[in-house]
Amino acid sequence: MKETRTQNRFAAALLLTALALPGFAQQPTASERAALLKATMAASQEVLKQYEWIETTVVSLKGEEKSRKQERCYYGADGGVQKVEVTSTPPPEKKRGLRGKIAASKQEELTDYMKSAIALVKSYVPPSPAKIQAAKDAGKVSIDLLQPGKRARLNFRDYAKPGDNLGVEVDLVSNRPLGVKVSTYLEDAKDAVTLDVRMGQLNDGTTYPSDVALDAKAKKLTVTVKNSGYRKMN
Repeated sequence: MKETRTQNRFAAALLLTALALPGFAQQPTASERAALLKATMAASQEVLKQYEWIETTVVSLKGEEKSRKQERCYYGADGGVQKVEVTSTPPPEKKRGLRGKIAASKQEELTDYMKSAIALVKSYVPPSPAKIQAAKDAGKVSIDLLQPGKRARLNFRDYAKPGDNLGVEVDLVSNRPLGVKVSTYLEDAKDAVTLDVRMGQLNDGTTYPSDVALDAKAKKLTVTVKNSGYRKMN
């Protein structure tokens, strides 16, 4: 019994010594990390209101490019992103007769799906500070360590839809978002969609979604969005 008490005191002494060492401070919890991420995202979005940039959206079906559009983007007085079209792919020449009607119907269905897919991208990118807060308040945040002390992924369940997941990879030192991965769906949960986002950084440290790739495997549809050419507005 005496030996056991001695061992326990020795173990406790070792723990106290370790706790006193530099760098052994308790790491923020998933909830605390979410709060830090929310603050970082909100600050970046506020700074981006001073900028304009070019957004290039490409939609491909079965590997074949179907549309390409470039738009000049900037924040308006209402706080929302305004877009002015710069270039776009002209619509394909319409076929005549019954074959033309069938082709038009398929094209209309595809166009609706494409619009839904693009709208889906906007609901996740950039991550919303308000939705991050909502997931945090609901206790739906978890953390996966990818590289201890350097990188981790914060997971937000039911972020925009029931059963979805938004995962934000963060730099544990600066809490800067490095990338985003989303598992979600369009109308039906069987229509699975994934989003892969790479975050860029301006010279002043502001982060923004530089490259976005949506993959809708069921429809063999991909949507890529590239944001570039950031410059401060006069």
